[in-house]
Amino acid sequence: MSVERKAVVRRKTSETDISLSLNVDGSGKYAVKTPIPFFNHMLEAFAKHGMFDLNLKATGDVDVDDHHLVEDVGLALGSAFKKALKDKKGIRRYGHFTLPMDEVLTTVAVDFCNRPCMVYEPKIKSGRIKNFDIQLVHEFFQAFVNEAAVNLHVHVLKPGNRHHIVESIFKSFARAVDMATSIDPRANGIPSTKGKL
Repeated sequence: MSVERKAVVRRKTSETDISLSLNVDGSGKYAVKTPIPFFNHMLEAFAKHGMFDLNLKATGDVDVDDHHLVEDVGLALGSAFKKALKDKKGIRRYGHFTLPMDEVLTTVAVDFCNRPCMVYEPKIKSGRIKNFDIQLVHEFFQAFVNEAAVNLHVHVLKPGNRHHIVESIFKSFARAVDMATSIDPRANGIPSTKGKL
């Protein structure tokens, strides 16, 4: 890879304080620190299975609710991908992955098309995984989609245990994003007949 695809994002508001660095062409190294243990676990799985180097330190008003922090991390990560990929020359653009996790089967597809759209069908009942509200998974991905300007489809084909569902979504997402952002050696320029994404 001749051009480094890296980004650093700092997002500070009255509700959250986030520092994030991303290397799209990494090896799955991560250092993730937020006050939400289950969320840390999901972000670590994302980095590991997508082969992204991710350094993240995030704090926020979790004494009020985890919502602000989870959403803002999604915004920061989406922004990092958008910055790192620049004009998206040479990328495959599309990625998809179907992942089994015990009884659960999940498919995620993504298009780095510069148009935000999300279809989210997790087939999961509201509730919590320990203290983590699983409705925040949707908020994280919606924030990522809005900031990265991608088309994302998340479909749980066979539901089951809540933890398995959420983890399978993050891991499928990682693999799909890795595929979409990888460089196609045959490609020449922007992956669109329009000449621009």
